[in-house]
Amino acid sequence: MDKQNAQMNAPHPGTNLPAGYPPQYPPAAFQGHPGYLGPQAAYPGTQAGYSGPQPGYSIPPPGYSGAGPVGFAVQHQPVYNQPGGPAAVPWMPAPPVPPNCPPGLEYLSQIDQILIHQQIEILEALTSFETNNKYEIKNSLGQRIYFATEDTDCCTRNCLGASRPFTLRILDNMGREVITLERPLRCVSCCCPCCLQEIEIQAPPGVPVGYVIQNWHPCLPKFTVQNERREDVLKITGPCLVCSCCADVDFEIKSLDEENVVGKISKQWTGLVREAFTDADNFGIQFPLDLDVKMKAVMLGACFLIGHILKDDM
Repeated sequence: MDKQNAQMNAPHPGTNLPAGYPPQYPPAAFQGHPGYLGPQAAYPGTQAGYSGPQPGYSIPPPGYSGAGPVGFAVQHQPVYNQPGGPAAVPWMPAPPVPPNCPPGLEYLSQIDQILIHQQIEILEALTSFETNNKYEIKNSLGQRIYFATEDTDCCTRNCLGASRPFTLRILDNMGREVITLERPLRCVSCCCPCCLQEIEIQAPPGVPVGYVIQNWHPCLPKFTVQNERREDVLKITGPCLVCSCCADVDFEIKSLDEENVVGKISKQWTGLVREAFTDADNFGIQFPLDLDVKMKAVMLGACFLIGHILKDDM
């Protein structure tokens, strides 16, 4: 009887785990959202060249664990509740690691859609004092994949606003910095064809995997997606009017010849009150399931670059 009472009063009944030990993730592998028919059905223009990781990737040194920003300690156990994140949002179970996959990008290997939710900062909404932005990055099932935080000084944020250069650090569920986005200070006017916007995507930090370059056009927002060797891979084209009331703003991801649409980046309408009184945005990204994981990470960078450009134009 005493033995049974001890088992019932254990922190995790039916296990031998000591008190304070976090429960383990369920051993289920992510299989993609229900009803998915494959990349060719969803995106008829998907090119065969993106069916796997690109050769020549420089493998980071053994034992690499990433270096998170100040205030985010690197840990060796899964972080169930990231700072600033809702406690009820589950993390996506870790899938198998594909060959030659940069550490932390395995979460992108089995998804074809990403949702990005910027967190509302109360201080910023009440005082217009610009704070470091924070984002939740989720899959189509609402499971959190990453947590992103801006690392920019106070003077730069409040003097330059949305035009500011920034470093965005993207952390996985263990608190490791797995992707770094670097946006330098550039011109934002369509009247100036030189020194236009660009962003560098690093995975892991310090190892570039791609770039997104703004192309000059008098009417349309256009971008070129490049790989780590600065070779053009994809094109992104937005609408002539990027301000839309009560509707999403879509940027199409196209093949190099711009004949086939293979995905899109959408700024989602969040409601009149939120749009009017905050600058917190929601975005969605769709791309082929078999796109190289490094290019999927570059699509994340493209989304954040487009988000800041839209704030400049609004």
